[in-house]
Amino acid sequence: MSTALRNRPLQTVFEVDAVERECARTAADLIHARQTVLPKRLLAPGPDADQLQALLGAAAAAPDHGQLLPWRFVIVPRSERGSLAEVFAQALHERDATASPEQLDQAREKAHRAPFLLLVVVDGQRGDPAVDLFERILSAGCAVQNMLLMATAMGFGSALTSGKALGSTALRQRFGLSAGEHALCFLSVGTVAARRPARVRPTVADYCSTLGPAPVNAH
Repeated sequence: MSTALRNRPLQTVFEVDAVERECARTAADLIHARQTVLPKRLLAPGPDADQLQALLGAAAAAPDHGQLLPWRFVIVPRSERGSLAEVFAQALHERDATASPEQLDQAREKAHRAPFLLLVVVDGQRGDPAVDLFERILSAGCAVQNMLLMATAMGFGSALTSGKALGSTALRQRFGLSAGEHALCFLSVGTVAARRPARVRPTVADYCSTLGPAPVNAH
């Protein structure tokens, strides 16, 4: 507790503690309420202009070693979904020259899902080279999680999608990626048309352990 807080009347301290506990509960509820809703289950309306600014602004609170800003977002408006659809089809053709017309159409259709769509790009070369790619990707992941939580708080569904098209020449050219940039994932946001039951979350014991004593070297 800070010195200023200790010097406040006892009732005020209790009130602050109560507010902090309530904020912590609200944050926990929000975090655990987040779930992936696939783009095909996201319909209009998406975020309006003010909501979009709040959603994108949440990314700025992500940790960023050296303040490199090693990530950026590219919004794909409805007017450009057709060109993205062709990128997805070209990317499939790059991987499989024998892809059928039906398969190419299925690839195109993915570009038209969800009312709001953006590409997450991470830059492995921007700024201090001592900050490695893994740390840059971690920063981008934190920024994306902030946006997912903000979307959840606004009542929207959201999802991250990836796939082999992210590494295609067609996509890199369409989004103007530089040599050091990597397309990390797409982020979709919209109104939930259908929500699946929440998956069972792993328990803390599934992913957390405590470091034990160092082994004694035998001589």
